[in-house]
Amino acid sequence: MADRIQVLIVDDISETRDHLAKLLGFEPDVEVVGTASSGADAIEQATKLLPDVILMDINMPDMDGIAATERLSAQVPSAAVVMMSVQGEADYLRRSMLAGAREFLVKPFSSDELTASIRQVYSREKEKAGRAAVAASIARTNSSPTEEGLVVAVFSPKGGVGRTTIAVNLAVAAAAELGKKVTLVDGSFQFGDVAVLLNLNPKDKSMSDLVPELEQGGDPDSVDSYTVSHSSGIKVLLAPPSPEMAELITPSGVKHVIEILRTRNELVVVDCGAWFNDTILGILDLADVVLTVLTLEITSIKNIRLFLEVAEQLGYSHKIRLVLNRADTTLGIRVADVEHSIGRKVDHTIVSDGRAVVYALNRGVPFVLSNRESQVSQDVLRLATAIIGTKESREEDGRKVPQKGKSLFAWR
Repeated sequence: MADRIQVLIVDDISETRDHLAKLLGFEPDVEVVGTASSGADAIEQATKLLPDVILMDINMPDMDGIAATERLSAQVPSAAVVMMSVQGEADYLRRSMLAGAREFLVKPFSSDELTASIRQVYSREKEKAGRAAVAASIARTNSSPTEEGLVVAVFSPKGGVGRTTIAVNLAVAAAAELGKKVTLVDGSFQFGDVAVLLNLNPKDKSMSDLVPELEQGGDPDSVDSYTVSHSSGIKVLLAPPSPEMAELITPSGVKHVIEILRTRNELVVVDCGAWFNDTILGILDLADVVLTVLTLEITSIKNIRLFLEVAEQLGYSHKIRLVLNRADTTLGIRVADVEHSIGRKVDHTIVSDGRAVVYALNRGVPFVLSNRESQVSQDVLRLATAIIGTKESREEDGRKVPQKGKSLFAWR
């Protein structure tokens, strides 16, 4: 029998601890190795038992779940915390993630929700620990050893900021102008737009077909047969043609695909969806560079600030590069105000050129090809050169700007 997931239950109410232990007792792959009635007791038990997963109540009298999770993240980093709370407000979720929790359950929850959360966080932590071994195994399948390519995740915590447009044109610029071998992955699996921007038809070639094949023991070389060639010279791995097919794509499967693509390309660009889930977090974990797109809108800036807080806790800060899109729009917010609010410099800027961008989108031809001399194309090419041309830039920490006060903007 495979190793069982060892779980520590932490709750100050004995009836709740007993109920959770009984629920998990029916699961053949889960073992409750201990219980704790307080945050301090949880730290002591976890240090001794070294569980895989800790079910942590957020409200406890002596030391609450958030404070205990912060301590456990430092003292028992191998244990993944699933936070439990009767409050489902966003602030509780954000504080829990910042403390190091990997999942958040709102009471009351079903037995299925509980066991699914435990298995998900356990699987993710196990995959993270074994990533180096997986990468080495994939490299051995190649006919000849090659230097691993650069993985760039294009992400934004808010939609409508031009993320997909930047991802597509960045990939095309790297191939057409810089001569790199590039694969573009549409990581917005339910409503991806990469195919539209490149005038491609996914047909039966998409991530929802590739992932199940690989999970059933398929040959890593089959990845090439699922990518579509574009006239610009890039290969494209498209999102499924219909939203329901996204259910066939697992977080571990996506990570496996990206690891394979990394060994076969000089650059892998992944257009990520505008949300947090296990799949997106897995992509951000693997990425060498996370291009984080924002605009001069207060909602975009607010979301970026929250994302940067979470990214610091997840260890992403050193690989984040902030890209300000439509940087020349006059909306009453200055770049300096943005940098002061979020606490770091904007790394790259791209101008607004609605006419060129919309015209290119409607034709299905990237503007770096159709209107190469435009300022927006030159900005994207400069971005591609900066990201790809200087590998040492990946190792630099994100630049910080000292905070002076707590207001969102210093209006003048």
